[in-house]
Amino acid sequence: MFETLYRTHRFFANQLLYPMLLSSGLAFGLFAGRVYLSHSWTYRFLIWNLFLAWIPYLCSLWAAHLHRNAPQRWWALLLPGAIWFIFFPNAPYLVTDFVHLAVRPPVSFWYDLTMLATFAWTGCLLAIASLSNMQTLAQAHLGRILGWLFALGALGLGGLGVYMGRFLRWNSWDLFFNPYSVLADVIDRVLNPFDHVRTFGFAFVFATLLFACYWTFTSIQHREHIQE
Repeated sequence: MFETLYRTHRFFANQLLYPMLLSSGLAFGLFAGRVYLSHSWTYRFLIWNLFLAWIPYLCSLWAAHLHRNAPQRWWALLLPGAIWFIFFPNAPYLVTDFVHLAVRPPVSFWYDLTMLATFAWTGCLLAIASLSNMQTLAQAHLGRILGWLFALGALGLGGLGVYMGRFLRWNSWDLFFNPYSVLADVIDRVLNPFDHVRTFGFAFVFATLLFACYWTFTSIQHREHIQE
């Protein structure tokens, strides 16, 4: 029993679950403190957005668990991988919630700034951790080069997904319930890029930010492996 618990603990530790829980707990605690201080549910959308940000991370755990139990069954990863891909932009999307920051008495502006920063930080952590998990699986089946191309493609499309969520107000589940309209928006931007400079500008800048965060994370991991 203890051996099983230890293996489970090591699996969760390797998938960075504990830092995700700590950061999410801090974000939720700051939100609860704000509700207590203001007697209002202002910024309640942050809780929903944080829930959505957890979906791609949980999908990456699902995929990693399947791979651990049956490393050769690559097709078993397609379902969790597809769900991860669709919901991945929801994690870094939390960064854009800074647009709602304003002076809202009786709570201090700096309290709200700290709270939003904590949610944004947690979203970035969830994005980085889930992408790291999925890139590891991609490299196991496709090799190092294709694994990195997978990660770069996910970051680029993630930037586009954040734009579509923030400015076009599309949700991940709209790909299931309103796929033609979503695809129409995407195709229009692909066929007429000069009419949508803002789209590609935002997507590029945001994807670059995500890449900088992700590359920093992978560099730290690589350094730790060398020191070991």
